[in-house]
Amino acid sequence: MLSPACNVLILLGSFLIAASQGNLSHDRSQPTTSDEIVVAGSKVLLQCEVEDPDDSSLQWSNPAQQTLYFGEKRALRDLRIQLERSTPNELTISIDNATLADEGEYTCSIFTMPVRTAKAIVTVLGIPQKPQISGYSDPLKEGDVAQLTCFSSGSKPAAELRWHKGDKLLSAEPSEVEEDANGKTFTVTSRVEFTVGKEDNGVEVTCTVDHESLQNSDKSTSQKLAVFYKPTAEIKSYPDSPREGQNLRLRCDGRGNPIPQEYKWEKQGAQAPLAEAQDNILVFDSLNKSDSGTYICYASSIMGISTAIYNLNVHDASPMTHSGSTYHAIIGGIVAVIVFLLLILLIVLGHYLIRHKGTYLTHEAKGSDDAPDADTAIINAEGGQTGGDDKKEYFI
Repeated sequence: MLSPACNVLILLGSFLIAASQGNLSHDRSQPTTSDEIVVAGSKVLLQCEVEDPDDSSLQWSNPAQQTLYFGEKRALRDLRIQLERSTPNELTISIDNATLADEGEYTCSIFTMPVRTAKAIVTVLGIPQKPQISGYSDPLKEGDVAQLTCFSSGSKPAAELRWHKGDKLLSAEPSEVEEDANGKTFTVTSRVEFTVGKEDNGVEVTCTVDHESLQNSDKSTSQKLAVFYKPTAEIKSYPDSPREGQNLRLRCDGRGNPIPQEYKWEKQGAQAPLAEAQDNILVFDSLNKSDSGTYICYASSIMGISTAIYNLNVHDASPMTHSGSTYHAIIGGIVAVIVFLLLILLIVLGHYLIRHKGTYLTHEAKGSDDAPDADTAIINAEGGQTGGDDKKEYFI
């Protein structure tokens, strides 16, 4: 026989086994759900599952404890709420176009003995509105401090704001967060200050909203800056290297914001105004040496006056004239050389002809050397010499 202690242990083990089996039965009949986070305006799914329904039906209730669906039966006349799936083990419903009012704790129940429930918390994210920038109206002047304010309402939870000037991130003051009138969303305000320079003219300052409801995108607003700054001036000449007798045009290019509208010309050391000046253009007709000197252009705007200096040095007449003279001189030299060579040729030719004529006369006189009389000399001169020598003739 077993001892009383053993009997107690056996009874305790049987009790634990029974309790364990009861817990397993309880767990299989316990419905399960999950919390959901959705963006306002989107669709939310509420799914409830149970392993052992114990011949009972599942039911969904809203935060106000109003029954939405009992099995396949609709209980609340809200057409946004639709049945997605209904089986003995699952009841899934959807809420279309979710709003902030749909946020809260939803209950899934199964009517066993006892009734078992599971909770699902629905969080609806409020989408922030497009940010708005204020504090800027008129153009700023170089060196002024820009003070801009950006705000965005309707976010839940509160959004974050960041600033950029061009591609550069700006450091802003800590944001201010206020609850909207509906008590569910928030308005966020951010302020930024920075000193502007002429390089900021035309640059965009951007305020961007970061929020989890925007799903990897963002909303932003930009404000283009207009900055007034002191003008600059530069003088350009046409042509670049003016020469005596040419026409010259000097143009004074003024830059700035606003663009200079008033120009004035003067020649350093001259008392009389320059009659050739026409706004930002100074014209010279047929330059001469007296036009050489230093010319000054004054470009004016509401932001001040800028000066530009041009040193005019009128060179001698166009090298084309000298080139023409040189060309003619070269041609003349060539002609002179040719004439000289022709003279030399004529002299040589004349000398040659004279020498050959003397040789002819010498041969003509040979026949009279041994002739006894004149007739014989003539005969000998004509080729009748003794010894049978042929008469030689030389033609000129």
